[in-house]
Amino acid sequence: MQTSMTAFDKRHKTRFKLFNFRKVILASLLSIFFLSLGVISAKAQWPQIVESKDGTPISYEMYGTGEPTLVFVHGWNCDSRYWREQIQFFSQKNRIVVLDLAGHGHSGSGRSKYTMRSFGEDIKAVADACGGKNFILIGHSMAGIVIAEAARLMPERTVGLIGIDTIENIEYVMTAKEMEQMVSPLEKDFRSGTKNLVGQMFSPNTDPSLREWVLADMSSATPAVALSAMREMLLLYTKGEPARLFDDIRIPVMTVNGDMWPVNHEANRRHMPSFDAIIIKGADHFLMMTQPKEFNIALKRAIDTIVKNPSR
Repeated sequence: MQTSMTAFDKRHKTRFKLFNFRKVILASLLSIFFLSLGVISAKAQWPQIVESKDGTPISYEMYGTGEPTLVFVHGWNCDSRYWREQIQFFSQKNRIVVLDLAGHGHSGSGRSKYTMRSFGEDIKAVADACGGKNFILIGHSMAGIVIAEAARLMPERTVGLIGIDTIENIEYVMTAKEMEQMVSPLEKDFRSGTKNLVGQMFSPNTDPSLREWVLADMSSATPAVALSAMREMLLLYTKGEPARLFDDIRIPVMTVNGDMWPVNHEANRRHMPSFDAIIIKGADHFLMMTQPKEFNIALKRAIDTIVKNPSR
């Protein structure tokens, strides 16, 4: 009987130790889990709001640290989500800012006109709110002109501009007929017209699900905002204003482009003190999303070029 009780006690003691060991392991895992939540929470970057010059609320987010600050500006009918493949990569060594221009994303939409100049004011308002001495402005598509407007508003802090699949020929002058041919389908049927227009900007090799997402997203934009921004941008090209705009900006300009449309280096260099383009073969208009790895490497090269050859 004594031997039997002793064996029972030993088994009970062993189970008790095993139970306690499991409790310790579980407690440790829970501690790590909740500690991780705390770290993630501490690092979370919630969108912030600043008022543009006309009082329009502008939404923006900041990540990382380090100069120069990289400001990513989306194109027509897009928003800050279109830079999601760049945030982690570039925030490792630089502070980066992504924003929604007025009428886009989470920013306000109370303007009667959405001019490139007013979009430039949006960027300046965000830059003022963020602080910092040196900014490289990175703009996709329509934002190639927008970042130039912003640079003219804050010349002492802008050290370089990088256009993303944009400003292929700054001397190009559009005819009034060409402008109407672009705008009329959008005015007639905005959703269908937008899908037809944007659909031509993809490579046949683009992931079909990403293509459909972009088409659905851009065609869901607010028509009044989109039509105003499109007309204001195209009007500049009918008047030859982009070339004169860049004449006023004496800082290095780089572009990272797909090879769907040729880049006129000579024309651009007549209006820029320093210009060069990095061409990604087989890339389409949304190359920062469709070919993010190759794009990030090319953009880093463009940033490094500007940093190594400062304008001041």
